Amino acid sequence: MNITASQVNELRKQTGAGMMDCKKALVESNGDMEQAIDFLRKKGQKVAAKRADREAKDGVVIAKSNADNSYAAVLMINCETDFVAKNEDFVKYAESILDLAISNKVKEAEALKKLKLDDRTVEETITDQTGVIGEKIDLGAFAAIEAPFTTAYIHPGNRLATIIGLNQPNGEKLAQIGRELAMQVAAMDPVGVDEADVPQDIILREIEIGMDQARNEGKPEAMLEKIAKGKLNKFYRDNTLLNQDFVRENKKSVRQYLSEVDADLTVTAFKRFMLG
Repeated sequence: MNITASQVNELRKQTGAGMMDCKKALVESNGDMEQAIDFLRKKGQKVAAKRADREAKDGVVIAKSNADNSYAAVLMINCETDFVAKNEDFVKYAESILDLAISNKVKEAEALKKLKLDDRTVEETITDQTGVIGEKIDLGAFAAIEAPFTTAYIHPGNRLATIIGLNQPNGEKLAQIGRELAMQVAAMDPVGVDEADVPQDIILREIEIGMDQARNEGKPEAMLEKIAKGKLNKFYRDNTLLNQDFVRENKKSVRQYLSEVDADLTVTAFKRFMLG
């Protein structure tokens, strides 16, 4: 059967597959467009199965707030190589999933995977993309925040992104403040908003490390826990957002900076994803 160039182009537009793959699919399907699409999808499943044991460590990390800044999401889509990660179509694909999450105010990755993107679930399109691109593709991470005001920040290169929530609704200064704090989270990688937000396993680990350090310094056994708790306070100052030095004005903490804007202004939550 004679397959025309226009048929191949049409299939390519619909699937994103390469020209030769599209031509083969149309030949195998006797020119039937729907069957050709199914052929390529099945090919994607075969490629995905073959590459299931491969590691997808590269990719993109992107973030965005919705129109009224009440919801923000951050998404990591992984692939195997930097070449694919920098491909414009791959970035657009990741952006389409993020936009879908935002329009539906999705809270978890599993719910996002079940949403429909162009009549296919996100999970199915990931398999499709694996077939089109020829690399393992994964939804590596997803998180969302709902708050009176949210901000998103993407570090240049799409390898690091953050979202942050504030406890007051949109105001004149909040866009700038939110961006500054989202950039602080990107740069300083805090483990929590403040002391109460730090996971218990991290606290116990820091106390254990502090006690071991004091013991190695020859401090009395009876003093080890007290010394370790003193070191823990320094850990909080260095590693919790509100207690960190504010990057733009390092003579004050983030908490002090916010209190100067409004005594009640604070951070409700943040999320940070980074490749590697």
